[in-house]
Amino acid sequence: MTATGEPKHDTGWHALIAGADRRERIALAWSFVFFFSQLFGYYILRSVREALISADGARMIPTVFTSVFVCMLLLTPLYGALVARVARRHFMPAIYAFVIAMLVLFALLVGRDMSPRVAIGFSIFLSVINLFTDAVFWSFMADIFVNQQARRFYAVIAAGGTMGAILGPVASLALVRHVDAAGLMLVSAAFYGVCLACLMRLIPWARRQEAIEGREDGDRLIGGSIIGGAKMVFRSPILFALVLHMFCGVSIGVLLYSSQADTVRALGLDYAARNQYYATIDLTMNVVVLLAQLLVTRVLLRRYGVGPLLVLPAVAAAIGLGSLALAHGALLLAAIQVGTRGLSFAFVKPARETLFTLVDREARYKAKNFIDTVIYRGGDMLSSWAYIGLGAIGVGIAARAGIWVIVALLWLAVAIWLIRLQARLRDTRQIDADETSPSGPR
Repeated sequence: MTATGEPKHDTGWHALIAGADRRERIALAWSFVFFFSQLFGYYILRSVREALISADGARMIPTVFTSVFVCMLLLTPLYGALVARVARRHFMPAIYAFVIAMLVLFALLVGRDMSPRVAIGFSIFLSVINLFTDAVFWSFMADIFVNQQARRFYAVIAAGGTMGAILGPVASLALVRHVDAAGLMLVSAAFYGVCLACLMRLIPWARRQEAIEGREDGDRLIGGSIIGGAKMVFRSPILFALVLHMFCGVSIGVLLYSSQADTVRALGLDYAARNQYYATIDLTMNVVVLLAQLLVTRVLLRRYGVGPLLVLPAVAAAIGLGSLALAHGALLLAAIQVGTRGLSFAFVKPARETLFTLVDREARYKAKNFIDTVIYRGGDMLSSWAYIGLGAIGVGIAARAGIWVIVALLWLAVAIWLIRLQARLRDTRQIDADETSPSGPR
């Protein structure tokens, strides 16, 4: 064992758990169940939403993404006010309670009248709450796990989410024959209820963790401006780099998502077949993610840090988009979609969340939420309209993929910049720890 409590040799998942003390194991278990339940609850409904949106090809996508972006602009200041004025132990449970209540409400509405307006409203709601709950979850993880713990545990926690993302579509496919859309929403609400229970169990542990670190600030008000998160990203180089990184990654995802919608529409599939197609894509992608997280992510993150996890997906995206530009086809598109989304969840997500442990608490809750919501959905909106606009002037799907190769190369450049910035921040924090701690760095 090293001085940090980590095993000297990487001998697998058992070694990682053996290197954690009892309280760390309990917190890791609750965090694992938390993220599993959250993604299970989301993915049980995802294929339903995708099938509805793709009914008219990619033409509906910009409208939905624009509506979601407007919602983000309206909700982000409210979230900022909530974070600034309400202690964490109150506002985080309130967010999950709100999600549960809204799912029950939509279940009642769908059960009475499945109108197009209700369907579009639910699609927008699902997109919004997925981003907010994801941002809140990882902000909370960054708040209770220090950087060294994050490097040990984040891949495990992310794997729990991936398992939920795998079993969610399986449950949806199995239940859709016996349970209507309203029933699926209630099942999802039950799993968000499990999230709420896990959160309530983790808050006391978070308080103890902060006391050990000498902070004891988790239940204090963060304060500041309700638009403080937006201001922070332009003052901090690493936050601004994270904005660019998020935008490039989202833009590539939108290109593939929109291309897939047009391709599925061209195949003339009915609703049930589209639902099955998207659920199969989700299943395949999440199996790839789980295997990568189990076998690769943790090893790379612990041995080499975030570098490989940021660089490899950008390189793969550039190669995939270049291949799609040369030989567009439904099978190749599906394979690239699975590969790029898989690497994004398996590699990019844990790397980005690890980087947020290097910024202060206000940035974790405000700037991170701004990046994960407004920037994310702004990238969705702008990229989807760019895709439609290029199609309107006669640029084909393959040619659009070729144009997006430039975005992939920019993504790679920003990834390299992020690697350098985080190295500087870690060196600075190490120096500070050496100067303030009589026993040296942790």
